Amino acid sequence: MEMTAAPVLGEGLKMQKMPGHWVLARLGKRVLRPGGMQLTRTMLAALGIQPSDEVVEFAPGMGITAELTLALKPASYTAVERDAAAAKIVSGYLKGERQRCVVGSASDTGLPHQCGTVVYGEAMLTMQTNEIKHHIVREAYRLLKSGGRYGIHEMCLMSDDLDEDKKKETERALTGVIHHGVRPLAVSEWRSLLESEGFEVQSVDQAPMSLLEPGRLIRDEGFAGTLRFLWNVIRASEARRRVLEMRSVFRRNRHLLGAVAITVSKR
Repeated sequence: MEMTAAPVLGEGLKMQKMPGHWVLARLGKRVLRPGGMQLTRTMLAALGIQPSDEVVEFAPGMGITAELTLALKPASYTAVERDAAAAKIVSGYLKGERQRCVVGSASDTGLPHQCGTVVYGEAMLTMQTNEIKHHIVREAYRLLKSGGRYGIHEMCLMSDDLDEDKKKETERALTGVIHHGVRPLAVSEWRSLLESEGFEVQSVDQAPMSLLEPGRLIRDEGFAGTLRFLWNVIRASEARRRVLEMRSVFRRNRHLLGAVAITVSKR
């Protein structure tokens, strides 16, 4: 019998060049959201997904939130994932006739106009330029029917008054260890972004940015999952260096960084 190889995130990239979220995923970390599972659950509760809803998820990554959403038994579920390996992982969760994962960009999904009642995305707008942030939010608006709900879960700056030099310094530090552009906004800026594209804010919830702290690891991954992740970190020297660098930057900037989940409705 022919065996199909499991998809590998970041295949072909050297560990020192790989984006940070792929490094963590390769080491067995499944929850890669800045506010952890608790903030994800808070966002989903605010979205209030029902069996009548048609759900679109942008950038499902490892598919953890997809599993939570599918447990709510929406009428349909469509994931839009740019990375082909991640799309294969998510497709493994999809069993129903109206469940699918398409390879594409959140800024231009190719999905029909007003095809959904709920759209959400996590830990992906932060990685985009301001222009692309607007394109993605605009695409969410296009996909939603009147009265539809949109949710985001992103990294945020804790102060509205952070001077531009400090903001750029923080962005450079994050980009340097994650090896991908990182551009978090203050909560007021996230709100303004969503409102500027026609949405009305319904809820705002925040959490600490403690992705790699022991307590968060156990809450997100469980005790066994945390041990497995730590064992993999110990065994892989280059990956361990990357993880320690990320944790160091997160800790050094912990007074500046947080996580936010915002839900909005289409007017």
